[in-house]
Amino acid sequence: MKILFLTRANLYSVFGGDTVQIVSTAKYLRKLGVQVDIHLGNDKIDYSNYDLLHVFNIIRPADILPHLLKSGKPYVLSTIFVDFTDYEHLHRNGITALVTKNLSTDKLEYLKAWARWIKNGQPIHSTQYILKGHRNAVKQIAQNAELLLPNSQNEYNRFANYYGIATPHKVIYNGIDLDIFNINTKVQRDNNLVICAARIEGNKNQLNLIKALNNTRFQLKIIGNPAPNHKRYYRECVNSAASNISFEGFVPQAKLIEYYQRAKVHVLPSWNETCGLSSLEAAYAGCNIVITDRGDTTEYYKDNAWYCEPDKPSSIYHAVEEAAIAPVNTVLYDKVKQQYNWQQAALHTYQAYQQALYKDTAIAG
Repeated sequence: MKILFLTRANLYSVFGGDTVQIVSTAKYLRKLGVQVDIHLGNDKIDYSNYDLLHVFNIIRPADILPHLLKSGKPYVLSTIFVDFTDYEHLHRNGITALVTKNLSTDKLEYLKAWARWIKNGQPIHSTQYILKGHRNAVKQIAQNAELLLPNSQNEYNRFANYYGIATPHKVIYNGIDLDIFNINTKVQRDNNLVICAARIEGNKNQLNLIKALNNTRFQLKIIGNPAPNHKRYYRECVNSAASNISFEGFVPQAKLIEYYQRAKVHVLPSWNETCGLSSLEAAYAGCNIVITDRGDTTEYYKDNAWYCEPDKPSSIYHAVEEAAIAPVNTVLYDKVKQQYNWQQAALHTYQAYQQALYKDTAIAG
């Protein structure tokens, strides 16, 4: 079986959770004997080499649509459907807020596609996307897929309801790489150490986290680089941070384990999250988890995390405080080990490929 992974053009230059998902899924599919090539939206591709296309990230349809139209191949779609509406409408300020506050999610994404071209030199390669608009392009891609592969049932429900589609789906839960995250139980944990591992951008909400923990007993380490279009947001974060807060920059996954093992709490107070991969990794390493309830996180963490309101620094602080004084939650560790890992994700993805290619064959799982 030969599979083409197709995703956004800046997958490697702008590192995100989808980067981890794509690279890790490919790694474990190869262990199952599947041939996988990863291509970006701006690549020239010989589609004849592949049995099936696996496309990722529906909020970037302009990168995907021209390839689907050219290839004529069947495809499955990992939606990774993040809704940035709350952030765009509630947090933006200045001229940007005036422009965006009355726009729908689809119009916002269409505007951002043009902005990436004008500001960052990332051209829109799809004439169809320009003519159809964002919403119609998303619907066309989703409706013509053999299967949708959301990262939770709730993500599928949100996506299907918003776009009015009924494409069959199979949930593929995100996970961690058990080969990388080897736990050293002898590492001393610091009950006052709090970490946040995420790309620094408005949706991840580091600014309100900083406001919540400024001049408290906690030492907050913010791990990650600023997103290209969020440099001003990053500067605002740095300028707002008290002395108990430090910026660690980008840390490779294999090194993150050292931070996870020393911290008592990992916090990701995003405006919207499909999963929060760094939170899964931190939970496996023994951190207590503070996370938003906006998006799909409750399907993963249920009662095993502390939830905060992203727009209220006081809510973030109280959730961190409660997580810091509570015993370490071991339920999530067991769940990640058994269910939320890339080996399981790859197995279920392989089953989805069989279902897409051999529709008359019943696939268990």
